[in-house]
Amino acid sequence: MTSTTESRPAAENRSDVLNLDGLLTAAELELRDTVRGFVDARIRPNIAAWYENAHFPVEIAREMGDLGLLGMHLEGYGCPGRTAVEYGIAAMELEAGDSGLRTFVSVQGSLAMSAIHKWGSEEQKNTYLPGMAAGDIIGCFGLTEPTAGSDPSSMATTATEQPDGSWTLTGAKRWIGLASIAQIAVIWAMTEAGVRGFLVPTDTEGFTATVIEPKLSMRASIQCDITLTDVHLPATAVLPGAKGLRGPFSCLNEARYGIIWGVMGAARDSYEAALAYSKERMQFDKPLAAYQITQQKLVDMLLEIQKGTMLAIHTGRLKDAGTLEPVQISVGKLNNCREAIQICRDARAMLGGNGITLDHSPLRHANNLESVRTYEGTDEVHTLILGNHITGTPAFR
Repeated sequence: MTSTTESRPAAENRSDVLNLDGLLTAAELELRDTVRGFVDARIRPNIAAWYENAHFPVEIAREMGDLGLLGMHLEGYGCPGRTAVEYGIAAMELEAGDSGLRTFVSVQGSLAMSAIHKWGSEEQKNTYLPGMAAGDIIGCFGLTEPTAGSDPSSMATTATEQPDGSWTLTGAKRWIGLASIAQIAVIWAMTEAGVRGFLVPTDTEGFTATVIEPKLSMRASIQCDITLTDVHLPATAVLPGAKGLRGPFSCLNEARYGIIWGVMGAARDSYEAALAYSKERMQFDKPLAAYQITQQKLVDMLLEIQKGTMLAIHTGRLKDAGTLEPVQISVGKLNNCREAIQICRDARAMLGGNGITLDHSPLRHANNLESVRTYEGTDEVHTLILGNHITGTPAFR
């Protein structure tokens, strides 16, 4: 199925009422235009069919690598070394195309590559990061389990050290992006000394990845179950710097940061779809845009997009300055996901019956955001993180 409206031009700059573009440098604006052009050329014309057919275009990995979008915030080892704000801008533009395509960049760069870059040995970094940055090697990140999503401390996957220093992994992971097409998996497992990270080539005997389907969300993306049956690994498979939950949590914060930006792209695209439609759709001899209720809905969307984007920019500047705290990431993830999904739903409603077709993006975005709102910390988890921060009293149990 080919969309008739996915290739529409971006809304006029009059939607940037706060002149947020003025907060961005020339280099940042140039990157935005480059990624936006890539989305217009490669994602918009194809996303309806990819979504309908539950197809992830694997070939796009190398194209994104060529653009410097994979591990783009990492330094060295063939990685682009861009700023946090630049990474956020790219995430926003990609998710304006589709959450599933932005999620690929997040899983590859913010999770798998970040784990190796932060906690790996020099040999591990040199072995994997250049190929991953180019899109030649795809990685996945195995933390969530069938019974341990929001509480990774209760993970049941175990790693047992053998007398010769090798390891045996046994357990299961669920909702692991890219696992069925990945060449290397970062697997977190419980050991006698606590949680450790392991690099597992996916062709290792005992490693099985099964695609989860059918899905109502993130259909142009891949999520899998992983089964680990006595997976034998050498001592060199351990990520030497990662000890305890600090290892995986540091990677999750990288992914959560990207979401703050990304969901505003989905919201903006939905708003632009509703705005364009309301100007063209005639009802009772005048366009929908001429009605007061329509204008109120558009204004409410625009206000939240502007506020959410300003929040993303501020968060990015803090990250680039090295002063960003995890609780501040929770502010952005909670607020922007919550507002974005409501904007997408409201935009769908403005399209009437036509809004349920893949000719229009808002319902697809809303469905995708059900997943984005859930992964990397649910609304409830981030609410409790913030509640703990402001009261000094944890309420997780």
